[in-house]
Amino acid sequence: MGKITGFMEFERIEEGYKPVQERVKNYKEFVIGLDDQAAKTQSARCMDCGTPFCNSGCPVNNIIPDFNNLVYDGDWLNAITVLHSTNNFPEFTGRICPAPCEAACTLNVNDDAVGIKSIEHAIIDRAWHEGWVTPQVAKHKTGKKVAIVGSGPAGLAAAQQLARVGHSVTVFEKNDRVGGLLRYGIPDFKMEKIHIDRRVEQMEAEGVAFRCGVMVGTLPADSKVTNWAKETITPEQLQKEFDAVLLAGGAEQSRDLPVPGRELDGIHFAMEFLPLQNKVNAGDKVKGQLRADGKHVIVIGGGDTGSDCVGTSNRHGAASVTQFELMPQPPEEEDRPLTWPYWPIKLRTSSSHEEGCDREFAISTKEFLTEGKSGKVTGLKTVRIEFKDGKLQEVPGTEQTLKADLVLLAMGFTAPVGSVLDAFGIIKDTRGNAKASTDFIGGYATNVPRVFAAGDVRRGQSLVVWAIREGRQAARAVDEFLMGFSDLPR
Repeated sequence: MGKITGFMEFERIEEGYKPVQERVKNYKEFVIGLDDQAAKTQSARCMDCGTPFCNSGCPVNNIIPDFNNLVYDGDWLNAITVLHSTNNFPEFTGRICPAPCEAACTLNVNDDAVGIKSIEHAIIDRAWHEGWVTPQVAKHKTGKKVAIVGSGPAGLAAAQQLARVGHSVTVFEKNDRVGGLLRYGIPDFKMEKIHIDRRVEQMEAEGVAFRCGVMVGTLPADSKVTNWAKETITPEQLQKEFDAVLLAGGAEQSRDLPVPGRELDGIHFAMEFLPLQNKVNAGDKVKGQLRADGKHVIVIGGGDTGSDCVGTSNRHGAASVTQFELMPQPPEEEDRPLTWPYWPIKLRTSSSHEEGCDREFAISTKEFLTEGKSGKVTGLKTVRIEFKDGKLQEVPGTEQTLKADLVLLAMGFTAPVGSVLDAFGIIKDTRGNAKASTDFIGGYATNVPRVFAAGDVRRGQSLVVWAIREGRQAARAVDEFLMGFSDLPR
């Protein structure tokens, strides 16, 4: 414990933001991380609890009190060693994780939680700056070959773990760059892609091979899933060439809104909008990019993807941005004695909201509208809703019409691409995900011999930190299957 009375002496220190007027002019990260002294003060607030609920609140079970104490002592090298022991990519989670560990912090019962995420961010940035993040090459090769389908956080975590114990790992990605939804789902202003590129370089030095532009299986002709593949490989080819296959793709099927007028031009899924801007940021020439310049934008969906659409629309120069949320507005402060240490429902205002956005809660879209025969969306008809008799119902007399030139559907994702699972012959659960358990024995194995599943493809839409957890655990399962035992952590 760094300072016994620290939690009583010091207030929580928040990371800073660059001014709105400055940051909306570009797509660079704008979070100002903690300096060494601020990180030390923040870590001094850690109570080193007898039962550190933050550890279990964190899906990868980061050893949080330990690295907090090391930061307080100025031992940054050991701090990154402890952090890397449970988390392959803290530069991802330190930027985009919602920090369930902080919700579980014991101090959060009646005070502001320790800024765990900001300390994690500071540790990994210091480690990269000091040159401490280096390849960990396996001393011995096993001769076993593993194919990983999908290069998002689950696939990358599994690939790194398996390579480090000596397996030959090849990661297949249907798009033109590594990263999955980290690359083409998360805007650069939240996480610049240099962080992915540095990890790819490290993993290639560790022996991981990446094959981009390769689609494993097929997509339906009318699919809206991002696919820039130039080559197709069948599941049979993978199963013939590799000793084990791990499916680690994302839950990419966007939830649709089948109301009258859905066919109008100007209504798009968020994942038709966000990836193209990331490609432009990467220097690619994009034809037909969806732009919000001068438009009245309505984002339907109140989650992180919707927030990302808000921030991107503001950077395009939208005339106005409005975000819809189906559920009622949550309270600004949670009932801590009731919810702690679990993730609370409360009003969360993102940095994108602060840049300019009208937020509408308890609102449902009834119809998309157009003027004349243009075929373009010009507005939408809405109605207020409320919980009544245990379900959401329309409130009579609350219908209204709002102007809209661009509508972005950001209501989450329903399932992974079903045709890919079908091509492998994978049994699905009731939600359309690959059916596989997380049991210690036989976990992550599908019904198809030598084929495993982890991340969103198994659990459905979730957080990056959950994907990393599943990738690490699946790597152990694959290693144990191949070798009869495994020294990899679970």
